[in-house]
Amino acid sequence: MIKGILFDLDNTLVDFEKMRKLAVDAAISSMKDCGLKIAESRIRKILKEVYEEKGSEYGEVFQEMMKKTLGKVDDKILAAGIVAYRRVKYSYLDAYPGTIALLNTLKARGYKIAIVSDAPRLKAWERLICMKIHNHFNAVITYDDTKKTKPDSLPFRKALNILKLKPSEVIMVGNDLRRDILGANKMKIVSVFAQYGRYKIGNLKIKPNYTIKEPLEVLDLVKNI
Repeated sequence: MIKGILFDLDNTLVDFEKMRKLAVDAAISSMKDCGLKIAESRIRKILKEVYEEKGSEYGEVFQEMMKKTLGKVDDKILAAGIVAYRRVKYSYLDAYPGTIALLNTLKARGYKIAIVSDAPRLKAWERLICMKIHNHFNAVITYDDTKKTKPDSLPFRKALNILKLKPSEVIMVGNDLRRDILGANKMKIVSVFAQYGRYKIGNLKIKPNYTIKEPLEVLDLVKNI
């Protein structure tokens, strides 16, 4: 019997990639307005390389881009980029359709709910509070809580310990086959692939127990497993 649900955060509950794309677009436009005389295509290429090398949570991506293009950081241009990015970030940080209804229903039915995210603690809480879903969870496990990233078992174990549930009593919903699905499979947790979530294909040999195309499908799953 399923008593709890573990959720990944970015691109499972929140459309993080959409937000970041719009925020980066605004930042580039603002930096060019403030005097950054670099071709937009080159800026985008370097930003992509920095994100791929440093990770999606890296906080000095614009500084790295300027060092590679200008040889130094121009604080005026940097400030313009940061302000534009943050303004758009909080305007477009949205939950996927059906997410809030799903969380409300799960909570009303007595399920225990947790976040298991690789994001830093502060950034995870910023996103949850911005979406006004921060009070829905019995536990929020972030990178800072274990210093391990999925598919390592430690983040999952910490969530289970707080919820006081066994692996057989929870499901894990996530958009990343390697991190979320492989991590759950290793723990003998029922794995649910959030295909709607700008998902990462990863290793096609990694098979989820279930696949969903929208968040609200979780409700039928937990009743029928």
